[in-house]
Amino acid sequence: MTALSPPVAKGRPARARRGAGRRRSWAGWGFIGPFMAVFSLVFLAPIAYSVYLSLYRDQLIGGTSYVGLENYQDVLDDAKFWEGLTRVGLFLCVQVPIMLGIAMLVALAIDSGRLYGKSFFRITIFLPYAVPAVVATLMWGFMYGDRFGLIANINDTFNADLPDPLSSSLVLASIGNIVTWEFVGYNMLIFYSALRVIPHSLYEAAEIDGASQLRVITAIKLPALRGAIVVATIFSIIGSFQLFNEPSIMQNLAPNAITTDFTPNLYAYSLAFNGQQQNYSATVAIVMGVVTMIIAYIVQLRGMRKDA
Repeated sequence: MTALSPPVAKGRPARARRGAGRRRSWAGWGFIGPFMAVFSLVFLAPIAYSVYLSLYRDQLIGGTSYVGLENYQDVLDDAKFWEGLTRVGLFLCVQVPIMLGIAMLVALAIDSGRLYGKSFFRITIFLPYAVPAVVATLMWGFMYGDRFGLIANINDTFNADLPDPLSSSLVLASIGNIVTWEFVGYNMLIFYSALRVIPHSLYEAAEIDGASQLRVITAIKLPALRGAIVVATIFSIIGSFQLFNEPSIMQNLAPNAITTDFTPNLYAYSLAFNGQQQNYSATVAIVMGVVTMIIAYIVQLRGMRKDA
């Protein structure tokens, strides 16, 4: 007769599996813990503090007092805020399509294979993005000068009368030119990266069918760029509503054209550091953040629709 083996404890493997699962769970939190700590410190905490500031008001009599949503109502009734928001909205509707259109054309030209020296051309187009915004704005601001810069030299040399790019009617377009010069290369790389992952089998099939280059672009390349266009558009929307560096630097060159409320971000900065109205400035910043988030989300939903 063979000896009977001792009964196996059925509960031990289950407990061991639960213990291993808990260890794996804690190991995951250990990996993402440092990131979550930094994310909470530099992102979530400032937002929470800004919301806290927006609920209070510093008054001459009584000091800082809780006012609830009154600051938000004041922002919605603030004509300066709406003027700045309308200005950046116009900037967004005009500058962003031009910038993305140029970037797309450049990406298609580089990807076509018919452009000589495309590596040098690609680096040249991208190079302005590596220039700091402060340097780029100062450089273009000097060229815009009608008394000391390129415009002044052209007027003196050819006895011309070119319009002043820093005038009130043209300064927004001048800022748009600077931003376009800075970010065409960045968006070009986004589009070019999307074009490089298109399967070559599609091009071979198009060649067999005798499709022209225009047909290849419209039927293969542009549909493949859809996701990249959505991403670049969302980034451009956020950048447009955050417009601050260029008008802030050019304010000294065109003080009559660029006021302290030229853009909402510049308005919030002036309120906080010049007007000592930190609570109202925080409210303006939060409202702008909500507006940017809503518009970017709408663009994302519209761009990702399969029937669009």
